[in-house]
Amino acid sequence: MGATVTAVCSDDQHAFSKPVREEITLLAGLGVEGDAHLGVTVKHRSRVAQDPDQPNLRQVHLLQSELFPDLAAAGFTVRPGDLGENVTTSGVDLLGLPVGTLLRLGTTAVVEVTGLRNPCRQIDGFSDGLLKQVVGRDADGQVVRKAGVMSIVREGGAVRPGDAIRVELPVGPHRPLERV
Repeated sequence: MGATVTAVCSDDQHAFSKPVREEITLLAGLGVEGDAHLGVTVKHRSRVAQDPDQPNLRQVHLLQSELFPDLAAAGFTVRPGDLGENVTTSGVDLLGLPVGTLLRLGTTAVVEVTGLRNPCRQIDGFSDGLLKQVVGRDADGQVVRKAGVMSIVREGGAVRPGDAIRVELPVGPHRPLERV
């Protein structure tokens, strides 16, 4: 089976978790219709405090469902939307994609991967100790972020659980993902 959308989530409030929906609508250049992070400029509170005019490179948060069994093995119960993602995926290595990768979601929606989600202390507010499970270090001491990727909407459209995901890698040298 190929890459698929397993869940979609949105919330018009700046809450940590997002409720699961039957469908979300992506709006080109803006994000998820009705979501608190919708907009051309950044909406995440910590980033707004730094510079409210910076571009919103975090319009849509995608998280790989393959993380859930790893978290369960460590004693944490995490379900779609719990970590604030808009789109939960299966069958695609989101963390291994380069910057600029296009993800075609369903029939019309397209998002462009901008970077890694930088998990914050709020994750421990959801479940104490969870932050250490989604941010760690590799054998070389480099920080490893496992809490999904951020993207911008290139083409709008409806996204539903069960929709296919098609990956289009960028042309030219690939840049690894960094936190955004």
